[in-house]
Amino acid sequence: MSDEPRTSPRSVLFVCLGNICRSPLAEGVFEQLAGEAGLQDELRIDSAGTGSWHIGDPPDPRSIEVAQRHGVELRSRGRQVSASDFREFDLILAMDRSNLQELQQIRDELAQDEATAKLRLFREFDPEADGDLEVPDPYFGGPGGFDTVYAMVLRGCRELLAEFERD
Repeated sequence: MSDEPRTSPRSVLFVCLGNICRSPLAEGVFEQLAGEAGLQDELRIDSAGTGSWHIGDPPDPRSIEVAQRHGVELRSRGRQVSASDFREFDLILAMDRSNLQELQQIRDELAQDEATAKLRLFREFDPEADGDLEVPDPYFGGPGGFDTVYAMVLRGCRELLAEFERD
């Protein structure tokens, strides 16, 4: 970490496949936690997908529903990861290994100074991950899968926020 003062907010991008289930849920939960901690003006928080199917779409209604039950508002619209994200974000968190691999392929095609973001799996921040670093995609399942994902996201976002607060 540099001794120079930060000139821009610290930033995190949550990434899943279509950007309508897992990553917007993580974005919304992290925004809420950051707001509760008084850090909303110090952090840039966004989400994206590796795929293009849901560009401009709101989050999946089941993600919206589980978020609302926990007092979280999901305001994002689906977008696809872009090359500029690797320069504009400090940290890009993939929800599973497949998305991490896609992100690594994109990064590998960029010049070094265009790809300064760190890539990690989101569940590296989940204290209950116990070696399972995948956030399962609940899209093709029932509502129970969204509850499971919400619990993972909440734990991971709490730990991620604690790490930002320590920096």
